[in-house]
Amino acid sequence: MVIKEFRVILPLTVEEYQVGQLFSVADASKHETGGGEGVEVLKNEPYDNEMGKGQFTHKIYHLQQKVPRWVRALAPKGSLEIHEEAWNAYPYCKTVVTNPDYMKDKFEIKIETWHKPGRGDIPNVHNLSQRDLRSREVVVIDIANDHVDPKDYKPEWDPSKFKSEKTGRGPLSGPWKSQVEPVMCAYKLVTCKFVWFGFQTIVEDFIMKTERRLFLNFHRQVFCWIDRYIDLNMEDIRRIEDQTKKELDEQIATGGIRGTVDNSEKKP
Repeated sequence: MVIKEFRVILPLTVEEYQVGQLFSVADASKHETGGGEGVEVLKNEPYDNEMGKGQFTHKIYHLQQKVPRWVRALAPKGSLEIHEEAWNAYPYCKTVVTNPDYMKDKFEIKIETWHKPGRGDIPNVHNLSQRDLRSREVVVIDIANDHVDPKDYKPEWDPSKFKSEKTGRGPLSGPWKSQVEPVMCAYKLVTCKFVWFGFQTIVEDFIMKTERRLFLNFHRQVFCWIDRYIDLNMEDIRRIEDQTKKELDEQIATGGIRGTVDNSEKKP
């Protein structure tokens, strides 16, 4: 079991990020779907139960064509379908990723996120025990200055070059995290379990590196897309999500061509 807390600082208010995150996830889903592959939305509905009150989503990621050919040849049936269940009680969110058809209880990625105003200096926002605190590693993500893999880089997603026409924010440079207003932090606690003798450490390390890459790329886009969602409200977002689900279902069913909208990761 590996525990890391990724802290993503953003030049947004907590309220702005709620809309921007959901808008960006919907856009990313459209881009990742087509040809019978991609994201299938099983549920997107309100919940009110012992876990609290919020929005529940259940998605399946069909990854058959998104891995190398030799992996597809060796992978058992069901091993390349990943389930994501998310409980969004913003500003707290919880996401659980599993592979129930193959790995069952031997694989789980859990991401718990608190969205708070400020510059990422709350020492234990998740109220971890002393034992878990000793195991936890804190990783601060700088969306403007951190290295981006060349295959992920696009100038239009570069916060060090982008300037918002509607808000005047950006470009972000130098020690921007200590200077910008407004400012908030997404505290993303990632717990990873992969029980497979001989591969556990390697795979858990790989998953954590992948999560960091996804968080970096996704949040770079969230900021650079601010002019696309800054005037939207939550009613607008729910309409976009409903329309996105219809489009995803049609693309998967018909084997349609992937959308051309620029996008990112997740899931948070």
